[in-house]
Amino acid sequence: MTIAERPSPTPSVGEPTSPDDEPAHGAGARSRDAGGRSRDADGSSRDAGEPAFDELARRVDAARRAADELDAEPSEVAVAYGEAVEAFHRPALVAMVRAMRGDERGKELLFELVDDPHVRAVFSLHGIIRADPSTRAERALDTIRPYLSSHGGGVELVGVEGPVATVRLTGNCTGCSMSAETLRSTVEEALVGQVDEIDVVEVAPDEPAEAFIPVDALRRRSPAEAGWVEGPAVDDLTPDRLHRVDVAADEHGPSASFVVTVDADAGHRSHVFVNACVHQGLSLDGGMLGDGVITCPWHGFTFDAASGECISSPGAQLEQVPSRVEGGRLWIRARGR
Repeated sequence: MTIAERPSPTPSVGEPTSPDDEPAHGAGARSRDAGGRSRDADGSSRDAGEPAFDELARRVDAARRAADELDAEPSEVAVAYGEAVEAFHRPALVAMVRAMRGDERGKELLFELVDDPHVRAVFSLHGIIRADPSTRAERALDTIRPYLSSHGGGVELVGVEGPVATVRLTGNCTGCSMSAETLRSTVEEALVGQVDEIDVVEVAPDEPAEAFIPVDALRRRSPAEAGWVEGPAVDDLTPDRLHRVDVAADEHGPSASFVVTVDADAGHRSHVFVNACVHQGLSLDGGMLGDGVITCPWHGFTFDAASGECISSPGAQLEQVPSRVEGGRLWIRARGR
């Protein structure tokens, strides 16, 4: 996410650029206002020698990316510092905005200030001004799309009208019980929980699409041809540790390795993930499992044991693999996902 969407809390201002570096014409041309301040093409004004908005935004984005690339503990410290700075600044900004809104001339000045991209970015960061409900709804759905994708599904925002958001579920899970229950509940929680204006979520009907079905596809395939492999006995899977399952290479595909977790609070339901941490791709088996959290044995990255979502680095996700129980054994769709 860039500063255009959400400004970083810890920009590095650096040394101001020289006024001699300002272009005299073209796309980057600047004019001067009555007070001698530079006015950029985007409408923002600044004192001579101050960096332009785009340059400041690039510095902030670079600093944020550098923090995200740190190992878990330093990254958490950097993010906590940024959040503390935000929390310190917000009351002062809110107090200034309230004072200006209480005066007619202040209101006029406030509307003029919001046209400046610097001011608009800072106000957006602190929640003083907010994007429209549809934009915030899309952002809310972005937070759950990795989870939906891990179940072979997806979601599209059809629109937001008043308190009602309409979505369309897509992908392999459309129409199945997972779509009707877990996926819909996940989407509803994200939208209602993150967008104040939304109280109701409705699911739009599927749109039929023309498709050509080869004759070969009508032939019933064996489980191996469909990518399924037989795993361990369900009775051998316990909720106190990670279980590694290796699949040897054969005529149906290459070798693969998976880890299995068991949720004792959900009827001993199994969750299967590719045996590779999102940090450096190293194996997860041998890591700790406790309180519903997987801890990578190499660098301590943590993941939700049911969804695979990364707790240490939100937005990252373990690759979850379809599985089923049949004949007392766990079957894993190791190929053709």
